[in-house]
Amino acid sequence: MTDIINVNINGQNFEGKAGNTILDVCSANGIKIPTLCYLEKMTPTGACRVCVVEVEGQRNLVPACAFPIAKDMVVKTHSERVIKARKTIVELILANHPKECLTCDRNGRCELQTLAHDLNISNIRFDGAMRHFPVDDSSPSIVRDPEKCILCGRCVRICDEIQTVAAVDFTERGFNSVVSSVFNRPLSRTSCVNCGQCILGCPTGALREKSHIDAVVEAIVDPTKTVIVQVAPAIRATIGEEFGMPIGSRVTGKLAAALRRTGFDKVFDTDFAADLTIMEEGSELVHRLTTGGTLPMITSCSPGWVKYIEHYYPEHLDNLSTAKSPHEMLGALLKSYYAEQEGIDPKNMVVVSIMPCTAKKFEAQRPELSNDGMQDVDYVLTTRELGTFLRTRGIDFDNLPDEQFDRIFSTGSGAGAIFGTTGGVMEAALRTAKFFLVPDNGKAADKVTSEMLERVDLTPIRGLVGVKEAEVELEGGIKVKVAVASGLSNAKKLMDDIAAGVSSYHFIEIMGCPGGCIGGGGSPLPTNADVKKKRMDALYKEDESLSLRASHDNPEVKRIYEEYLGKPLGGKSHHLLHTHYTKRGLTDL
Repeated sequence: MTDIINVNINGQNFEGKAGNTILDVCSANGIKIPTLCYLEKMTPTGACRVCVVEVEGQRNLVPACAFPIAKDMVVKTHSERVIKARKTIVELILANHPKECLTCDRNGRCELQTLAHDLNISNIRFDGAMRHFPVDDSSPSIVRDPEKCILCGRCVRICDEIQTVAAVDFTERGFNSVVSSVFNRPLSRTSCVNCGQCILGCPTGALREKSHIDAVVEAIVDPTKTVIVQVAPAIRATIGEEFGMPIGSRVTGKLAAALRRTGFDKVFDTDFAADLTIMEEGSELVHRLTTGGTLPMITSCSPGWVKYIEHYYPEHLDNLSTAKSPHEMLGALLKSYYAEQEGIDPKNMVVVSIMPCTAKKFEAQRPELSNDGMQDVDYVLTTRELGTFLRTRGIDFDNLPDEQFDRIFSTGSGAGAIFGTTGGVMEAALRTAKFFLVPDNGKAADKVTSEMLERVDLTPIRGLVGVKEAEVELEGGIKVKVAVASGLSNAKKLMDDIAAGVSSYHFIEIMGCPGGCIGGGGSPLPTNADVKKKRMDALYKEDESLSLRASHDNPEVKRIYEEYLGKPLGGKSHHLLHTHYTKRGLTDL
């Protein structure tokens, strides 16, 4: 039984558990202590000292985030001494911070800015030397501005502890300290996987996505270009936050209306391509199971995860599905099938993807994802960029009517909608398992004995738990074991088993970002566990609201195979919808 510890905070008695910090107890009891370097469920460092409090018997103020409670401890969280210390600390940070708040990407969403306001700092008493560093914009996804870095270390811990990439760390000492890559290389020449989790963790504007807004606007106003936009499943559950709507608001119809009003020629739903992905990946899995192919097969929808395996486990690239991610599949179809249908020269077509993911920007420029010298997707805007884009175009989002996506690529199933959350790809695949467990091409097996597959909602693989698993029993008593992981530290656990030859799984879904796309690096701020849960619930509600809930039942998917692609894994579908990968390792960056 966990020991209960009594502590006195600001004259009131509270209970905590052994191992709790002062910040834990205060947060649980409605006492707000400001923080900058603190990240929930991660190693506390106490580096910024903004959370300092008074503890009776301690000569110096102590960091609440890293100081454990003790029996009969007496704490003051907002004494005059504490408030004075916090103000001094923040003033010192501001003294060495660029005065660019009005033009900063994080203006209005900057934790340092908010903290200065909450502490009533109206004047900075200190004036000293400023540190100067060049901006690193070498990455196709992430821009680093070290001058705006406050050395909180959040990005370092996220990259190391959550993502196990460790692309950045502290270098130098004292006043010259800086967060940098190994040998101070440009970010593009490191093992960075472009996931953008560092952006979500950064309290200031030191990290941001590389914006493609200007390029998209330039394309829209060019009369020679046909500009087509597609929208990822997660966007309908997140973009409302950019306009002050409650977290988890489903705004599918408003989203279609907003994009149509900004000048895009066509507005399509990537949910359609998510269903297409299930057809191709599912067929590939069955092929591997029946022909002795490489197992476990691992999903390839998450570009951050794909780059991670290229760097850290290049010898296991054959485990990856060769299927392109959904938005790349749709891009390929737009510049082939759709261009032919509409009489458009694909060289004059611009495909824009709205994604929750900064790594999609890197993915879009990969040479492996092109055809006839043209990239499948030309530009990627994150959810945050979309919010900025719509505001600059005068879109009153909350008052828009609900509209439908454009025809041809407008129908997506509920299975496609839940691609935006961890476990969604696996659930979509399992829903379609009856279709893929076939003795002959395209005919569903008569019976699937797993009780799980008799249900549409597959709760065992839902939720934010890092690794989930399930077992499906097929005809003849054959058992297929599946796993779901989100966040690269969890992916590493599964990959280490594969590398050691002890993995028991046949099919694995991996999403690079914790929680999946609803926690993508391009998501609205803040993005924490509570926010992810609400976004996840919104996608499952979207799924439940649809009459079409399995990918293989999508009539538009059936039609595209009948009219153009032929069959999953066929010659044309393999050419357009599949790809290969690059062995990067850690010595060839």
